[in-house]
Amino acid sequence: QVQLVESGGGLVQPGGSLRLSCAASGSIFSINVMGWYRQAPGKQRESVAVITSGGSTSYADSVKGRFTISRNNAKNTVYLQMNSLKAEDTAVYYCHARARRVLGGNEYDNWGQGTQVTVSS
Repeated sequence: QVQLVESGGGLVQPGGSLRLSCAASGSIFSINVMGWYRQAPGKQRESVAVITSGGSTSYADSVKGRFTISRNNAKNTVYLQMNSLKAEDTAVYYCHARARRVLGGNEYDNWGQGTQVTVSS
C-alpha cells in the first residue's frame, strides 16, 4: 500500500498564498506522475497541476501563472505553491501519485485524504 498525507490547507483571504505538501510512504519502488486535483462543492474533481518524475509540469488554465507545482523525488513529496488566491479556488485539494510498488510491477493510482482550502474575506 501507498499512503499519501497532505498538509498546508486552511483559510486565506483573496490575494493570499498557501503552500500544500503531500508526502508518499509505504510500498514504493518508484513514482511516475504526482499531482494535485481539487473538488469544489457540487462540482466534479478536476486536475490542477501535475509533475512527472523528470520535472515536466502542466497546469489547468485557471491556475497558470498563480500556482507552481514542484517535487522532491528523494523524499517522495510533492508541493503546490498557490499565490494570488481567488474565491473560486476554494475546494478540497487531493494529492495523487501513480506509483509502482516493485520493479517491473504495474503502476497504481493513489490518492490522499484531501485538504480543505478556503479563500474568503
